[in-house]
Amino acid sequence: MAILVTGGAGYIGSHMVLKLLELGEEVVVVDNLSTGRRELVPAAARLVVADIADGAIVGDLLKGGAVECVIHFAGSIVVPDSVSDPLGYYLNNTAKSRSLIESCVKAGVGKFIFSSTAAVYGSPERVPVEETDVLSPINPYGRSKLMTEWMLQDCAAAYPIRYAALRYFNVAGADPAGRSGQASPKATHLIKTACEVATGKRTQMSIFGTDYPTRDGTCVRDYIHVTDLADAHAAALTYLRDGGASGAFNCGYGRGYSVLEVIASLNRLLGREIHVERAGRRAGDPAMLVAGTQKIRDAFAWRPQYEDLDFIVKTALQWERSLEV
Repeated sequence: MAILVTGGAGYIGSHMVLKLLELGEEVVVVDNLSTGRRELVPAAARLVVADIADGAIVGDLLKGGAVECVIHFAGSIVVPDSVSDPLGYYLNNTAKSRSLIESCVKAGVGKFIFSSTAAVYGSPERVPVEETDVLSPINPYGRSKLMTEWMLQDCAAAYPIRYAALRYFNVAGADPAGRSGQASPKATHLIKTACEVATGKRTQMSIFGTDYPTRDGTCVRDYIHVTDLADAHAAALTYLRDGGASGAFNCGYGRGYSVLEVIASLNRLLGREIHVERAGRRAGDPAMLVAGTQKIRDAFAWRPQYEDLDFIVKTALQWERSLEV
């Protein structure tokens, strides 16, 4: 039986495909290539260029028990864009996820791993934030993901399907072997943007907000290396195979770094300072997001390998330099 990976030609999805292939799994990728890149899908995986909402194509892939588990990455992820285009986000992240879940239920797929987000917590009342804390997203991106979590919870109660919703904090870095990394155009992630400035693809970058109630006035985030995140998904697959109960799990390291600390890390690697400008706050950005990680460490026996911020930034920079060729 295969593992079907939606969005497997994208940043996080492509790292997941690499991990699954390393584990000897049969992998099918469904990606409409709107932001993903065909060349990030290894030849050993089967790529089907399609939209996850195409019930006929997805249903055909799932029929006859051909797929054991769906790992769902496909969707839109830029918080400011969700504020300006909420309907687009509810279409891509919620309505299309509903279609995919329905296809799984109809085909009898019993396992589902969902790419959720720490944005479901909004501006948390405490840090680190735990899975049992209040879910109160402050932007359409977070709401669109939370709606999908609710759908999975309801479906797990009604049908023979179990799920793991992995709530990512800030994903960063690139495959240490240089096989994949973040390559989407017009990226807004801090480390990606900073590396583009470092390699001359941008002339400068903005720091959005310097008056937050944090140690240096800039936003604090829990940055998780993308390879560790792929490992967490692999651990979730094992967990579900072993009969683990459905639920949500934070994916982070349990400590945060500010925007200025991330930029300082890059500057150390470069031996010079990149050009940054200070700007006002962006809509929908909480001051601090740091993961409580005890649940995932206990349930999955997951132990990250790449917690060092400098290493995360180093792999991102190496990948960015490889894109210059």
